[in-house]
Amino acid sequence: MIPISQRIGRFSYAIRNIVAEAQRVEASGKRVRYLNIGDPVAFGFKTPPHLVEAVERALRDGHNGYGPSAGIAAAREAVAADHTANGWPISADRVFVTAGTSEGIDLALTALLDADGEVLLPQPTYPLYTAVLAKIGARARFYRNLREREWITDLDHLGTLVTPATRAVIVIDPNNPTGGCYPTSVRQALLAFAERHGLAILADEVYAELGYDGPIAPLGSFAPDGPVISFSSLSKAFLAPGWRTGWLAVGRSPKLDDVATAIRKLADGRLCSTVPMQYAIAPALQGDRSHLTTFRAALKERARLTADCLNAMPGVTCTTPRAGFYAMPQVTLPSTRTDEEYVLGLLRETGVLCVYGSGFGLAPCDGYLRIVFLASPPELRDVYRLMGEFTAAFH
Repeated sequence: MIPISQRIGRFSYAIRNIVAEAQRVEASGKRVRYLNIGDPVAFGFKTPPHLVEAVERALRDGHNGYGPSAGIAAAREAVAADHTANGWPISADRVFVTAGTSEGIDLALTALLDADGEVLLPQPTYPLYTAVLAKIGARARFYRNLREREWITDLDHLGTLVTPATRAVIVIDPNNPTGGCYPTSVRQALLAFAERHGLAILADEVYAELGYDGPIAPLGSFAPDGPVISFSSLSKAFLAPGWRTGWLAVGRSPKLDDVATAIRKLADGRLCSTVPMQYAIAPALQGDRSHLTTFRAALKERARLTADCLNAMPGVTCTTPRAGFYAMPQVTLPSTRTDEEYVLGLLRETGVLCVYGSGFGLAPCDGYLRIVFLASPPELRDVYRLMGEFTAAFH
């Protein structure tokens, strides 16, 4: 056998890894309801027609060759203008169009970290971060987000984690996997923390347009000269995850000049992201956003239904999400059982597929799981009925 890299043993992505078991369950003849991946299109939500038309037009107009490594000018200018209009002044030369937010995160972490570097990650976290860190050989240190405080950061705990090797702090707000949002006081405290310790602050803002009461302001708007790098995409709010079109924006702070140069160098090395889809960025950010009103209302209804149904189950608690389409309930487990055993049992018994909380960095014995609640309200009610029956019998 040809040997493989040792780092592969450290690489894990629970959201996708669990699908192999779901496919085995399907092969046995049981219907599987995939509540593990946040793909709105898979649940019947439609990409806005004017964005589809923009991509079709780009294809027909011959924009099928390589593009600029950092992205086409119109897209970068639209991202810069959108951030600037929302209180975070950015120039287009600090914007990079990427193959989804995932590539942007990979580029930024690679630019910032050597093999002995450390990043502060929220716990629970989105597993892409730990997967990228495993790939580049850097280390994660986890700061607590507290369920009893609606998944708000434990700032005291965060302050104990900084070492000479720390290079950045990750902020996922609105949060995946919890659906939480940070109050202004916490956002300002996180910015001050990063400044105080000389850290970059990586702001994952993919769900910012999906706050149920309206868009969430960019983190950089609270400190326009702060060391902020922001990430977003067309995937969630603009309902086009399969286009793999995202962007990162590097704040205007001179402290980030070398980081921007490093990201540009890395971007050159992979040539460019998918060109035709970039032509949808300006229409998305500068055009008709009326679909968001309907989408937010649909998500708010599903979030409330999800929390109500889960909290009605004996032994289950769930904080009501405030943005996005994820919930992270906690199930009281028997002392000898784990969250993965619960999730796999739920899948095999009922066909309902969720993701165990330990895949997001939580302790297996704590009984957390992440649910994607994009299905229709009637289907969600049926899912929660099945989950309630299974939970009552789980031992």
